[in-house]
Amino acid sequence: MSAPDERDTIAAIATAPGRGAIGIVRASGPQALALAQRLTGRDPPAPRTAVLRTCLDHRGEAIDQGLLVCFPGPDSFTGEDVIEFQGHGGQLLLHLIWERLLALGARPARPGEFSERAFLNGRIDLTQAEAIADLIDAGSRQAARGAMRSLRGEFSSRVEALRTRLVGLRIELEAAIDFVDEDDVGPIGDRRLTASLADVAASLDALLMQAEQGRKLAQGAVMVIAGAPNVGKSSLLNRLAGDDMAIVTPIAGTTRDLLRTDVVIAGMPVRIVDTAGIRETEDPVEREGVARARQAIDQADLILAMDTGDEPTDGVTSVTLPPQIPVLRVRNKIDLRGEPAGWLSGSDVLGVSVLTGEGMDLLTDELAQRLAGAAQGESTFTARRRQVQALKQCADAVEAARAGLQQGLGIELLAEDLRRAHDRLGEITGRVTPDQLLGEIFSTFCIGK
Repeated sequence: MSAPDERDTIAAIATAPGRGAIGIVRASGPQALALAQRLTGRDPPAPRTAVLRTCLDHRGEAIDQGLLVCFPGPDSFTGEDVIEFQGHGGQLLLHLIWERLLALGARPARPGEFSERAFLNGRIDLTQAEAIADLIDAGSRQAARGAMRSLRGEFSSRVEALRTRLVGLRIELEAAIDFVDEDDVGPIGDRRLTASLADVAASLDALLMQAEQGRKLAQGAVMVIAGAPNVGKSSLLNRLAGDDMAIVTPIAGTTRDLLRTDVVIAGMPVRIVDTAGIRETEDPVEREGVARARQAIDQADLILAMDTGDEPTDGVTSVTLPPQIPVLRVRNKIDLRGEPAGWLSGSDVLGVSVLTGEGMDLLTDELAQRLAGAAQGESTFTARRRQVQALKQCADAVEAARAGLQQGLGIELLAEDLRRAHDRLGEITGRVTPDQLLGEIFSTFCIGK
């Protein structure tokens, strides 16, 4: 990844399409201030000072009048010279100003290129860059707060703290490998290394758990309603959505395909997936629906397994649920049996009536706890699936190093495991390079004496 071309200045309309009171056109790059002068026919204003300016076309005629603000680099969002013109929100006016900037020498910005330049110029790391998109796309107050915490660097600082600890361990191991005869390089103690790796692993587990909750907060948790035909899955979807999203009939097998709707539960965006009733069938359409239901179940964050108590206890639903995915078991139609709502005696099954609404408050509270978990706290940051995956790979590499240490493997293999762990953390923030590690090794040991 290389830094932006020094001769390259980009421009874009920064506000969403549509009619509005205010619209913003921005440009970034070494020619941005010169573009501001040519666009308005006047010298750029003092840095970070909003002044009234008129944008002119190639004939010198006014296009629009509004506020011009200049942000000289490196003290700007992108780290380059940046200008922003805040005018009236008509799309024609904004396009005319943008096209004028292009005619003066700018080029159209690619999607996300302003944030990309901020990353390449060291203004933000990769996690913070992604948090900008999460903040824009936030579907709830909790998600917006979490994205802001990531943008402020809370997630990055946790990753950086772990990276620093891994670098310290790598330095010791690699120094022991390469400079074993040096007097100032001490031996590695297995007991101390075991304790250090255990401490890193525990910190990784804690961060991974919080990042997984942050991933659900930013990108939404997926809850799949599964069960046999005609147990009330579609009725539950409709009640949770507050709308008639699915067709409901007494005929078993009405739902043939996946039905999805997005709701917010305890501040967390949740995608609810209604599935075809799982059963053996000769109907080719329903068979395809069952196959899609199984695929959706495998990708869920939470499975809501619904029954009515009338199905066989060894039915197909109970044996096809993936063991690694949390399951909330719900028994519907308690109104037909005269049973009270709540947890059934001596079981982990929650009794409800979707038809009458009995037990639905209990169900919603339980969903909030299981889906949101730690994300309900005030310290949760947002994360993304790739970041969670990188943390998992890092944890796997650290566990491999711990296992290798117990088995008495050579320190070269342990160093390789820690290198893999270190690289996975570097993928999260996008800041780790071999040269950076080399610099830290030279600064820690008197290598060149």
